[in-house]
Amino acid sequence: MAEDRWPTLSDPKAMRALAHPARLGILTRLQNEGAATATEMAEIVGITPSAASYHLRMLAKYGFVEDAPPRGDARERLWRARDRGVRVYTEPEDEPEVRAAKEALISTVRADAAQEVSRALDARDREPAEWREATLFHRATLLVDAEEMRLLGRRIEELLRPYLATERDRRTASAGARIAEAQINLFPRAERRRPGIPTEDHGRAAPE
Repeated sequence: MAEDRWPTLSDPKAMRALAHPARLGILTRLQNEGAATATEMAEIVGITPSAASYHLRMLAKYGFVEDAPPRGDARERLWRARDRGVRVYTEPEDEPEVRAAKEALISTVRADAAQEVSRALDARDREPAEWREATLFHRATLLVDAEEMRLLGRRIEELLRPYLATERDRRTASAGARIAEAQINLFPRAERRRPGIPTEDHGRAAPE
């Protein structure tokens, strides 16, 4: 699977450093589109260049980014991602500090993913017809065992791999290619708490 080549995060300090929307946005941009300056990152994530420089230094401190070869006259400092992706997941044996750091990072990633969906929905009517027709928002309820779900996840990853922005050679992509996003969640449903049937008191005070 593609994720086998990605490092698994376990350092709580590194995860807490990454669990920041601006830093996550910076790292994602560098992973997907290559080297950039702090000023370019500032414009993308909506912060000042000095704040972007600070966040880049913090990402570098924990090994997420590094200096990139300079452009032209080398007057600007370029940054690049050290890895094409990282992964994090909780384990039952996690120490409390590690679990808290993982959950904070996962929460930040999920919030960012939800924002991407919201932006895509808001912009859908402004997209060209071919992109509207190619867009898919889909939710399905499955009946599977654990092995079937694991194999399904592997097949999905294998289908996505040739198109990953972090993997694909841009020289082989068509002229109309652009950054798109796939959000895949496969999980066993947790039991829902049954709220019960509400009392139809129609505003009457409940008996004491």
